[in-house]
Amino acid sequence: FCEKTQNFLIQKMYQTASFLALLFSSGGAFLPSSFPPLRSRHQTHSFTGQKISNPKCAHWSSIDARSSRTPDISMKVINVGIIGAGRIGLVHLEALSSCPDAKPLIISNPTVAKAQAAAEKYNIPNFTESADDVINHPDVDAVWICSPSSFHAQQIKACAEKGKHVFCEKPIATDMVETIEAINTCAAANVKLMTALQRRFDPNFARVKKAIVDNEVGEVVQIKLCSRDPSPPPFQYVKGGGGIFCDMAIHDLDMSRFLMGSEPKRILAVGSCHIDKSIEVLPGAEAYDTATIIVEYENGKTATIDVCRQAPYGYDQRAEALGTKGMIQTDNMYPNTARMYLEHFTGNADMPFDFFMSRYKEAYIQETLAFCHALANDLPSPCSGEDGLMALIMAIAAGISAEENRWVDFREIPEFVVNRLAIQGIRGAAKKSPSSKDRFPVAA
Repeated sequence: FCEKTQNFLIQKMYQTASFLALLFSSGGAFLPSSFPPLRSRHQTHSFTGQKISNPKCAHWSSIDARSSRTPDISMKVINVGIIGAGRIGLVHLEALSSCPDAKPLIISNPTVAKAQAAAEKYNIPNFTESADDVINHPDVDAVWICSPSSFHAQQIKACAEKGKHVFCEKPIATDMVETIEAINTCAAANVKLMTALQRRFDPNFARVKKAIVDNEVGEVVQIKLCSRDPSPPPFQYVKGGGGIFCDMAIHDLDMSRFLMGSEPKRILAVGSCHIDKSIEVLPGAEAYDTATIIVEYENGKTATIDVCRQAPYGYDQRAEALGTKGMIQTDNMYPNTARMYLEHFTGNADMPFDFFMSRYKEAYIQETLAFCHALANDLPSPCSGEDGLMALIMAIAAGISAEENRWVDFREIPEFVVNRLAIQGIRGAAKKSPSSKDRFPVAA
């Protein structure tokens, strides 16, 4: 390789290996011996209340946010910008309206009429078609990224470069390498990054976690999770979405880790198709609409997860924790508590919620309150970028397990990531090199 390419590659590999070593608490076990020792960052970042003369304008002069912003943790109201006025963007706007620590200032959407409608409904003073206007707004302290997944990583890095904290809908990125780069960019800029894994903030699952932490059920023996959607998604949603482990079970994988309070060791997954036969032509885990997963954790305990894309009776979301002193489990959520007693039926008068936004409405509010509280009081993000990355790693490992019909040890994944990043780093350097002398063979 040319010297420029070698330096680029070594730097990228070091950043990734360092991060993964920290992530897996290995003390540097995954680092080559020639790499320098790991260093951790302890700096924090807050915000200032810099004002502009014309806040109604959609475009502003260039401002270096990193140099103009100074720590001020006494400020309690967080000025928020929102990227995306689609379905999930409106859910988060509704949640932000319930948060006394947050003040939405601007919202963007490529179809500007949607941004205007949202601004009028929620009394937001500015709207625009450009996400850059939100990121560059000098009064915005934190940005809520509710855009399509393919834009997340780029927008996260742009926010970090402007000194803006980030609340991002999952996934952080559609690619593991981009996920790591986005997390590292936020860490380098000392801005907080929150991954919106909202189930952690659901009152039902939170109560299970509390019972475990408070030792109400004793030492955990086993965790069980069930996740079934009311109906399968359209073919185009499934196609290119990464499959059932990435676009659906990722929430349950994260929840199993959250409840277990331990890091995953290895995983076994099986997948099949029983509901929508049209997806069987898709590659890998995209061809599955039903799956079962077993996760073994470092504490020797296991979590079992079953997921399916169809449950005709409604949105089925349940959790169970068995402990040495007892057991705690959650039931499904219903629109009301009414029960009906008839000659041939006794039970709930209505079906469970059939839409995730109805089922997790309170969770969206609670995660918003938690992040705003962390920003206002300069506390760690309640659900970090690392949590989002770990959930993605678990989902990828589950896909490998299902495809290869074997247990997958999580120690395999860092090497997989580093090798993949090395190849991408080589390709990136090759594309930037203007000289034909610097060309070199690249693996397909």
